[in-house]
Amino acid sequence: MKYAHDIIKRPIVTERSSDMMADNKYVFEVDLRANKTEIKQAVEEVFKVKVVKVNTIRMPKKPKTYGRHRGYTSEWKKAIITLSDDSKPLEYFETV
Repeated sequence: MKYAHDIIKRPIVTERSSDMMADNKYVFEVDLRANKTEIKQAVEEVFKVKVVKVNTIRMPKKPKTYGRHRGYTSEWKKAIITLSDDSKPLEYFETV
């Protein structure tokens, strides 16, 4: 069994994700191996809200150059969480 705090790594706060908060949608970086059901249960457990829908996106690794050294960024997974209309907004995002 995975712990909820191991599945949800960090919130993603960008201009686009801030605009989505008006529609009760929140964006998180999640564990690469987590599925939609596990993500939904983790968000409901941590934030005590009702999740309606979970959309996931695998972000591919990108080539990066630093001086003469070349490498790749890590691959990661993004989840867009849609909350129900009657659930309260997440307190974590209200301070941003």
